[in-house]
Amino acid sequence: MPDAERSRGRMGVAEVNGPSMAPTLEDGDQLLIRYGARVRPGDVVVLRHPFQQNLLVVKRAVERRPGGWWVLGDNPYAVPPGDSTDYGPVPEDLVLGRALFRFRPRGERQTSLGARLSWAATAVRPLPADVSASRRLRAR
Repeated sequence: MPDAERSRGRMGVAEVNGPSMAPTLEDGDQLLIRYGARVRPGDVVVLRHPFQQNLLVVKRAVERRPGGWWVLGDNPYAVPPGDSTDYGPVPEDLVLGRALFRFRPRGERQTSLGARLSWAATAVRPLPADVSASRRLRAR
C-alpha cells in the first residue's frame, strides 16, 4: 500500500532545508503537513525524491502531467534546482502530503521586545494553494 494511503489524514511536521523554496519558505522553517491530502496545482507538497526515496523534498505542485506531478521550487536561482527539471514528473505515490501552515522559529538575535513582537506577528502563516505561482512556474 502506498505511503499516502497508509497515512491518509495523519498530520506531521517537516523542516525546510535549503533555499529552493525562498521566498515562500526559508531554511529552518517548520511545516505542518497533512499526509494523504488531495493535491491541487499551486500547493506546497512533501514528496519522496524519485531517485533517493529516503530523502523528503518540499516543492510546489505546478501541474499534473503524464507520469505524475510536475514540481518546482519557488526560487529560480537555487542551484541545483532539485525539482522536476532534474527528475521529471513525480509519480503520485511519491507525493506524501500537502503543507498547511509554516512556522518560522525565532532567531537567536531576536531578543528585544520589538523583534519578538515582529516575529510573533509573522511566525505562523497558512500556506494556501498559490495558483498564480503555479502559472508563473509553469512558464519556466
